[in-house]
Amino acid sequence: MDETYQTYVNRVAGLSLPGKYGSQLQNIQESPKFKSHTEGKTEPAPFPGYSVITPPWGEESENTEFYSNLKAFQQQLLQQLNQGLLLPVPPESFHLTLADLIWEEAYREVVRKNPEFEEQLRWHIAESFQQYQQFADKSSPVQWQLLGLMIRPRALNVCLVPKDEASYQRILQLRRSIYQNANLIELGIEQQYHFTAHITLGYFGKISPDLDRASLAKTLAALDQHWLETEPQVLKIHRAELRKFEDMTRFEREPHWPMLEF
Repeated sequence: MDETYQTYVNRVAGLSLPGKYGSQLQNIQESPKFKSHTEGKTEPAPFPGYSVITPPWGEESENTEFYSNLKAFQQQLLQQLNQGLLLPVPPESFHLTLADLIWEEAYREVVRKNPEFEEQLRWHIAESFQQYQQFADKSSPVQWQLLGLMIRPRALNVCLVPKDEASYQRILQLRRSIYQNANLIELGIEQQYHFTAHITLGYFGKISPDLDRASLAKTLAALDQHWLETEPQVLKIHRAELRKFEDMTRFEREPHWPMLEF
């Protein structure tokens, strides 16, 4: 399902064009990944599952400058947008998802039916990591560059493109080792989306019926200009880890869980 290098770059470049913000904002919706209380407070909603991700910022030190700049940009967004429109994720949870595995109702159902599912998942992800290690070309680093803002129906992200074709192929090989693993397929793990490398800054909260989308599009385009005026922001991908999440703000692992060094 994943695309060639050039097809990926062209598609993602199109998703992040400021000229498309106006039409993209027509489709935004309140995210179910946060819930509101009567007193006006919001908190993460239960959304359990597993993914293969890079280590969250709070647990790694190789990309301090990259994530520090992303945190500052998130703060600028919050200052510029209407209060409550964007529900930010904690900066220490910033990460890049390399492969979605299973989540929400599909996860709940499979653990009800198979009490050994989580142990089996860990075992077979370890198999995939071992297979990747056998065949991957490790002669160059894996680096992805921040391209700009990307508006999704329920979230505001920054998207990334590979710094070179080798960086793209390395991630593609990892994803294939996971999604083409027959044991994982038997567990119910399947690829459901094209890969779109992104880091989530926040999810949309209440959408006012009076929201001025044209004005918001101009605000976001002006903020996005920031990335064109700074040095290229490069995320160095050193590790892939199996992580469990209970909601979209906490991504946890045990020391013995599968981990891959690039």
